[in-house]
Amino acid sequence: MGDAVDQVLEQWKRERPDVAVWPMGIVGRISRLSQLLDRELKEFFGGFGLEKWEFDVLATLRRSGPPYELTAGALNKATMVTSGAITNRIDRLAAKDLVERIRDEGDRRSVRVRLTERGWAKIEEILPLHAANEARLLESLGPQEREQLAGVLRGLLESFGDTSLK
Repeated sequence: MGDAVDQVLEQWKRERPDVAVWPMGIVGRISRLSQLLDRELKEFFGGFGLEKWEFDVLATLRRSGPPYELTAGALNKATMVTSGAITNRIDRLAAKDLVERIRDEGDRRSVRVRLTERGWAKIEEILPLHAANEARLLESLGPQEREQLAGVLRGLLESFGDTSLK
């Protein structure tokens, strides 16, 4: 049967048989899958009045453990965005009363971002539904395939140096 990437590879093999295009098969599939998953997740989170990035920030704070707060720098690192973008995101989440800024008592120059009660309740509501939705998105994979895929992707991420959120 094949997928859309197979068609692209066949066209390149026909037009440029002298070029090894196998990497396009892997990178193309990862890229297409990323776009498809992003679309699914955008629709899912939209049903809760959130953007995907809003869930990511709330989830990062929630999984940090009590008191569910991090510095803006730590959030920036965990979400892989610029410092200007994280400031904008914190502003938008604070306007929705999902997070609040807290002055760091140990360092007056530093600000910590904390889940509000509303933010905590929102992430608690969505998290199990999100996990179930992602399981649905991966239901075509059996347990062994899931483990294999996770291992291969982990190795690829490690090769790019993506080994820590800190």
